[in-house]
Amino acid sequence: MSALSERPANPVVGQEIPHESAALHVTGEALYTDDLAVRTHGILHAHPVQAPHAHARVTRLDTAPALRVPGVVRVLTADDVPGVNDAGVKHDEPLFPSEVMFFGHAVCWVLGETLEAARLGSLAVEVDYEPLPSLVTVHEAIEAGSFQGGQPHMERGDIEAGFAGAAHVYSGEFEFAGQEHFYLETHCSIALVDENGQVFVQSSTQHPTETQDIVAHVLGLPSHAVTVQCLRMGGGFGGKEMQPHGYAAIAALGATLTGRPVRLRLTRTQDMTMSGKRHGFHAQWRVAFDDTGRLQALDATLTSDGGWSLDLSEPVLARALCHIDNAYWIPNVRVNGRIAKTNKTSQTAFRGFGGPQGMLVIEDILGRCAPQLGIDPIELRSRNFYVDGQSTPYGQPVRHPERVATCWEQVLTTGDVAARRAEIAAYNASHEHSKRALAMTPVKFGISFNFTSFNQAGALVHVYKDGSVLITHGGTEMGQGLHTKMLQVAATTLGVPLSTVRLAPTRTDKVPNTSATAASSGADLNGGAVKDACEQIIERLRAVAAGRLGVHPADVRFSDGHVGKVGGGATVPWAELVNQAYFQRIQLWAAGFYRTEGLHWDSSAMHGSPFKYFSYGVAASEVEVDEFTGAYRLRRVDIVHDVGDSLSPLVDIGQVEGAFVQGAGWLTLEDLRWDESDRPSRGRLATQAASTYKLPSFSEMPEVFNVALLERAHEDGAVYGSKAVGEPPLMLAFSVREALREAAAAFGPAGTSVDLASPATPEAVFWAVQEARGGAEPPHMTAMVEGAPGVVPDQPGADAAPLRPRSEQAAQPARAGT
Repeated sequence: MSALSERPANPVVGQEIPHESAALHVTGEALYTDDLAVRTHGILHAHPVQAPHAHARVTRLDTAPALRVPGVVRVLTADDVPGVNDAGVKHDEPLFPSEVMFFGHAVCWVLGETLEAARLGSLAVEVDYEPLPSLVTVHEAIEAGSFQGGQPHMERGDIEAGFAGAAHVYSGEFEFAGQEHFYLETHCSIALVDENGQVFVQSSTQHPTETQDIVAHVLGLPSHAVTVQCLRMGGGFGGKEMQPHGYAAIAALGATLTGRPVRLRLTRTQDMTMSGKRHGFHAQWRVAFDDTGRLQALDATLTSDGGWSLDLSEPVLARALCHIDNAYWIPNVRVNGRIAKTNKTSQTAFRGFGGPQGMLVIEDILGRCAPQLGIDPIELRSRNFYVDGQSTPYGQPVRHPERVATCWEQVLTTGDVAARRAEIAAYNASHEHSKRALAMTPVKFGISFNFTSFNQAGALVHVYKDGSVLITHGGTEMGQGLHTKMLQVAATTLGVPLSTVRLAPTRTDKVPNTSATAASSGADLNGGAVKDACEQIIERLRAVAAGRLGVHPADVRFSDGHVGKVGGGATVPWAELVNQAYFQRIQLWAAGFYRTEGLHWDSSAMHGSPFKYFSYGVAASEVEVDEFTGAYRLRRVDIVHDVGDSLSPLVDIGQVEGAFVQGAGWLTLEDLRWDESDRPSRGRLATQAASTYKLPSFSEMPEVFNVALLERAHEDGAVYGSKAVGEPPLMLAFSVREALREAAAAFGPAGTSVDLASPATPEAVFWAVQEARGGAEPPHMTAMVEGAPGVVPDQPGADAAPLRPRSEQAAQPARAGT
């Protein structure tokens, strides 16, 4: 067992403790960035001037009328930027654009004494536009050849031989939507400048260092002249990894030019129309099975909708390709990826970061193909699980694949799946107008940043003369419980009670050059850094304690606020030993550092071992569908998820529950719609508020929700044997979508295979039910395509035949679209 993963006796990690800010959250006392505005004297408010075109050239911008509006102080334009007029790390996101790239793009910002004055000033700004042709859908971009960034390719085995020797070959198309982050706290930044010209930015950001970088280069300053602090976020989910930088730069620019603090907070509608979302994808694929239903080959092209700029689209696509296998062994694989450039918000990171999109493709394939193969979907999935000794298509050995099978069997047993499926069959036989189904799906998710250099973290630990401890680390808190876990890690390593340790807000002048709190790596990276800093202090104190106790330093033990020796005997209180060390001039603070070992990745070849380990999980979901409306109930969910040896079980259970519900929202409810017409409103986001964008609520929660953490799941080489929890459970929601598919198919004869749109809204489920009953599909549904090996439709949306085995191809006519 590695020193990093080994736990001492009676550790604070592993205890079920509440979130460190839970009481503040529920009482409303927790401070967020915007709460600081009322504490900041003389603050100005920023408001955007948003363009009413999906694509247009700015031909005239007159700010003078705005300056005549009472309360307006200044209008910020490109002419005011002293450094670089760009807010993106790829240098493709002008902060003040001369060419509008999406409906709602901000062309300038108005600063006012009040938010209302700034709003009225924004209405007074005069802007003339020259409308340009726009691409709103991924289909339009594909047809126009509008792509951006790299086009990765991943291949293993002999793809053509795999298809040639297969007993069953199917092919098809699948398009699925993105997702709005809808964090409770919208984007917000407050900036001020002190008497020395030091810029201080309070920002709701998952990546303070990158926010610092962007603010500095917009202002033409070195990084040491800019400090960014993130107190806490009211949700992030990836949406605050890259997107906050430009807003922070606007606030900092305004503060620099006016000499007054500037607050920028987006309204909900502004946030939804201006900030990026989860990437929607289009997938074109063909798949081969042998006679026993084992996967033989997969050939696919994934096209992500990147929006107007690159943002994080390239690593999102790379992770999608790396997760198209999910938990299944596929000997022959060829996957191509490309990023469509469209006139929409620049799509960005979202919990799962491309992994859900890649995994959804293979889960959709298995769900469609199981009835045609005549194999129960539960059996088809388990039959194709990885086993020991197998590697992913990109060449990384799959460690602990047996954990998927263990989770699977535990869900089968504790969820009483066999008996419930028998009850479901009886229910369906006696109910003509409603049907039930139960589906199970697995998760195998790689943990680490795609970009190897990001897998590092720092921390600063201070022990004061009275024995109290203050820790600062590079991770940010967005409600996920990272700070709680870091407090537990520090208390465990130092051997002190949890009450001894306090945590300070994340700041770039305390821990520099940090990575984003993302990729589910926050606890792994920052926990390793906190532990390293604490161990440095312990080693210094060990020598002091050894002299006090008259033992060898190796025999000193720190536990529960006391310092003793192996075998028991007299102890010294922690605070007393610390005070003694101070008077001996022993350094009582340390900077910790951690880097993830064992990673290597060639992004050009899409080959290597980019992940430290894989997280596993299994979910079983039971639904009931109404024939007449497509409405459904999520009756019961059973989950077993692998988090290693949990650092904080109460936090981890909450993360599994929350991720699952968010995943179910993406797959079944949240339906982003843009205006695709030729009207002047083309490109406008139609679902720009909670009134038009359906989010999961209490009514969508499972009626029975059982979540268990996999036991005896120690992860050697990770901090205290734990595993990541933030993203992997989101993909457990595939079981909900597959259950809806099976329930819709139950309205038809045995062996019926139905297409199901994503999100599987009640409307989409209704059309799936009609398809099962023999009716036509709606126009937006993509039918399955059957073809001989090597044949894939040239154009997305080409005439398509239903999914059928190759032997039936000649006997079955193509289904006409409606």
